[in-house]
Amino acid sequence: MSIVLKVGEARGQWWVDHMKGLLPDQDVRFYQDPGNLDDVEIAVVWKPEPGWLKTLKNLRVIVSIGAGIDHILVDPELPKDIPIIRTTGDDLRVRMREYVTLHVLRHHRRIPEIHAAQKTREWLQIIEPPMYERGVGIMGLGNLGADCARALSALGFKTAGWSRSAKSIDGVECFHGEDGFRAFLARTNILVCLLPLTPSTHGIMNKDLFAALPENACVINSGRGEHLVDDDLIAALDSGHLRAATLDVFHQEPLQSDHPFWDHPKVLVTPHVASLIDPVAGGEIIAGNIRRFLAGEPVPDMVDVSRGY
Repeated sequence: MSIVLKVGEARGQWWVDHMKGLLPDQDVRFYQDPGNLDDVEIAVVWKPEPGWLKTLKNLRVIVSIGAGIDHILVDPELPKDIPIIRTTGDDLRVRMREYVTLHVLRHHRRIPEIHAAQKTREWLQIIEPPMYERGVGIMGLGNLGADCARALSALGFKTAGWSRSAKSIDGVECFHGEDGFRAFLARTNILVCLLPLTPSTHGIMNKDLFAALPENACVINSGRGEHLVDDDLIAALDSGHLRAATLDVFHQEPLQSDHPFWDHPKVLVTPHVASLIDPVAGGEIIAGNIRRFLAGEPVPDMVDVSRGY
């Protein structure tokens, strides 16, 4: 039995050495030199090429190096009935919490406009309502979304969350399903997308959603690029209905150099850094999940593939 790692070449050997140290009793290999593929029973991957997983005939489990699994599910030749384990943990939650809190505060205090005014030497003083009057809405109340919602509520924001099924979080007004979606949007001045990418959430941030937000709302997307209809966002910003946007994820990454987001005065582009996995902490989480799987114990990060998360 062997474990193969399919990760970027830049740190591939580092990952192999790190995982060998964490799993000394296991045969850990790099995908460029995997040996006999029939030996491979566990694949630890990030964005594997379509069709690659199919070549592992004795595969028992797929491990995603990250909380998302959409990069695996897009494979049209993905072997059926193979369980998938995602990677979550305190490090990822803390990093996402930092990013979301930073940019919610940035929009709340109108820093984008103040920064723009500096370029023209304008002394721009803006008086904004207090936090408890500012509606912040989190789309997606999984581990990351719920953690961000709690943090923003603790700061004093009027915080709400929306999810497919009903949730309950202290200090957070929770909406769910189609029936609760428009009411959630109507009270949200700063919208944060942390949804999983599924067929039902693909393109969810579109012109209809933006129109349902209050005038001068701001949006933050640190979910997936495919959640957003780019042209609809640009139109909503150019019309003045939306005030600003912070985008960390994109349809194509790296974002192509001629994309209008780069030069748009109301858009901040960050290069998918909201919650990059720390290899040291992430490796420990992955190794722990592999040990549990091999021992036949429950794995807390096991994915419901039918739901996509």
